[in-house]
Amino acid sequence: MEPFSHLEPKATAEMSSSVPEKKFRVLVGVTGSVAALKLPFLISELLKIPGLEVKVVTTERAKHFYNPQEIPVPLYSDEDEWQLWKGRSDPVLHIELRRWADLMLVAPLDANTLAKLATGICDNLLTCVIRAWDLRKPLLFCPAMNTAMWEHPITAQQVEQLKGFGYTEIPCVVKKLVCGDEGRGAMAEVWTIAESVRRIVEERDLPAQS
Repeated sequence: MEPFSHLEPKATAEMSSSVPEKKFRVLVGVTGSVAALKLPFLISELLKIPGLEVKVVTTERAKHFYNPQEIPVPLYSDEDEWQLWKGRSDPVLHIELRRWADLMLVAPLDANTLAKLATGICDNLLTCVIRAWDLRKPLLFCPAMNTAMWEHPITAQQVEQLKGFGYTEIPCVVKKLVCGDEGRGAMAEVWTIAESVRRIVEERDLPAQS
């Protein structure tokens, strides 16, 4: 993890008189669904959106599905939260990330983390960020799980709970899953997710930070 800082790189002397480029800051949360395999592709697509700055918060189980070396943006996990804080004057990472972001995207959101968010459990860095989230800012979530898990009655209740908080669902889709089952439960396509972020940025005219 690179040190967390509010400071942007200093402008060069040649650009000192120009207006700093404003950035929309997107925090991507990734959880332990096999759809986390798509994280490098998702980050690549998000970085194609002009003016976007991206950081990632991962759960420990999500790490099983992607290579951190393929993630070209800052990546934070539970270990970073505890390494950053040593005493009372030190920053609290989940609060710093919450302050930093203009928009949060959770993709994929697995069944376990969905249940945690619906009931307010915050036992890792990602769920702590979301529990502390500023509800004036958009939060998008992309469910991803086995079809049998998706069809369990509690799943619909929990999804509606998140939507009741003001979060926006990017619905899962029907396809053949990695486990071999076929049905609804797969994470939305990466291009759909990226376009949803682009649309939110454009429509809501987020308070870009410079």
